[in-house]
Amino acid sequence: MAGADIALDLGTSYVKIYLDGKGIILNEPAVVSINLETDEALAVGKKAYAMIGRTSDKIQVCHPLSGGVISQFDLAKYLIETYLKKINVSRLIMPRVVVSVPCGITEVEERAVVDSVSSTGVRKVCLIDEPVAAALGAGLDISKPHGSLVVDLGGGTTDMAVISLYGIAISRSVRIAGDAFDDAVTKYIRRKYNLLIGPRMAEECKIAIGCVFPRKDILTFRVKGRNAMTGLPQWADITSDEMLEALFDSAMKVVREIQDMLEKTPPELMGDIDSDGIVLTGGSSQIYGFDQLISQKTKLSVRVADDPQNCVARGAGKAIPFIDYMEGSGNEKLNPLRAIY
Repeated sequence: MAGADIALDLGTSYVKIYLDGKGIILNEPAVVSINLETDEALAVGKKAYAMIGRTSDKIQVCHPLSGGVISQFDLAKYLIETYLKKINVSRLIMPRVVVSVPCGITEVEERAVVDSVSSTGVRKVCLIDEPVAAALGAGLDISKPHGSLVVDLGGGTTDMAVISLYGIAISRSVRIAGDAFDDAVTKYIRRKYNLLIGPRMAEECKIAIGCVFPRKDILTFRVKGRNAMTGLPQWADITSDEMLEALFDSAMKVVREIQDMLEKTPPELMGDIDSDGIVLTGGSSQIYGFDQLISQKTKLSVRVADDPQNCVARGAGKAIPFIDYMEGSGNEKLNPLRAIY
């Protein structure tokens, strides 16, 4: 393991670490719990995730990565440091790191990502746009002058891009993804049943019966929470048709962004996309019917990549060999990395 480089997928929901030559070796929730009285971190990852909705007023569960960027610098740094120690990064002799970032990231947000990772003691930090990493992870050949359209539906953002020759020809990044879908479920159930549920319950319901296109068979899922008026425990059996009603508007916002991007795509690249279709990646792409909805609205073929939730991490890992070109005099070689610090 000594000297091996790594790739980081700093997702809103999960942090994934890819070790060169090994593959994905860590996949943990991007969550930290802190003691508000002492300002100390109590737990990270799965242990902190288990506390969501079950803490006292002295403990707060935080998501230091929001919308694919750093929202709480110190906690993000602590989160990254903890996970690097967990994979014994000290034995890796100051590795170089490839980090995936949303394609719509600002300079300030980018600097926060770089600083939080570099402060852990790594040797170099290279950035790769999430759609480019997703395309590599989905097995697409983006090295040729041929357009590929990838839509990465993550936890905090949906990133989409037309990619050719390792570069982005046109892109969009919207903060409508897994978290927004969970929030839509929470609001729908409160509005219809006067029932308050937590984010974990909303996510479980979404995963179990969520859909954005009509299902052939109606599924049900029991959600539990408390009545908004009485404060007493309450449950409700939610159907997949109700989930369609809850999620459809948010899904259509994503579809409209895709349509808008397609309208502005150069004709030659549009011809390639018409032939090859659209590839979906990211955990939220697994919501039932997303491929069918996008296909219906764009008149293009759409497929979900294999193991879609790990495409970005896997693709960032595939970009590790290109760090040498960024560091040396080989910058004339086309590569998927866009910056080195």
